[in-house]
Amino acid sequence: MDSQWTVGENESAPKEIDAPENRPLPRPKIARRQSVMREITETLLLVIAIYALVNLSTARFVVEGRSMEPNFHSDEFVIVSRLAYIIGEPDRGDVIVFHYDVKAKRDFIKRIIGLPGEHIQMKNGLVYINGEPIDEPYVQALCRSATCRDREWFLGDDEYFVLGDNRNSSQDSHDFGPIKRSQIVGRAWVRYWPPKDWTIISHHDYGAPPIVPTATPTSTPDPNFPTPTVEPQMYPSSM
Repeated sequence: MDSQWTVGENESAPKEIDAPENRPLPRPKIARRQSVMREITETLLLVIAIYALVNLSTARFVVEGRSMEPNFHSDEFVIVSRLAYIIGEPDRGDVIVFHYDVKAKRDFIKRIIGLPGEHIQMKNGLVYINGEPIDEPYVQALCRSATCRDREWFLGDDEYFVLGDNRNSSQDSHDFGPIKRSQIVGRAWVRYWPPKDWTIISHHDYGAPPIVPTATPTSTPDPNFPTPTVEPQMYPSSM
């Protein structure tokens, strides 16, 4: 005989189930850190990462000397962007910092005048690029010192010609010739000391570049231009 389940008279009927809308909503819970030590470690790692990134992309220098007057003065603090020449190339008019003497840890701040492959001439204190004079409103006086005699240079594929804005008191490519791309540290970005002189550093735009001559340049200077026979004098310079 099949067994059957029956509900007795004294058995209670199923209770009414509350509808979802009648139930109270659960309170949100805030997850806590596993430990204070983990929080401190994460903060330190973040600080180290930011510090490393800043130091890889920028450098800080103090201007010494008069070679970039009137645009830069001694004892000014400058931030230099390394990143500018990681994502781009040095350009004419850029104010840069470069290694002049790695062993002696001497760094100079100068302005790029000549680019790779160009013909640079100095005539009566004026600068000519590929035979065309360039406008230099940032220079207060033409170069008349002993190192500014009329000369010319043919730049190689990896060479830059740099000059100080204070042409009569600057040790630059007039003395030691072009610099290599590998010597360049970065592009001057911010002047942050003294506070009254704080500014984003501007770089001169010369407009359309001079036309590069079609003749293949040689590294031999023109014999018509005299070559110095004495050691160049050391002038106060920005480093």
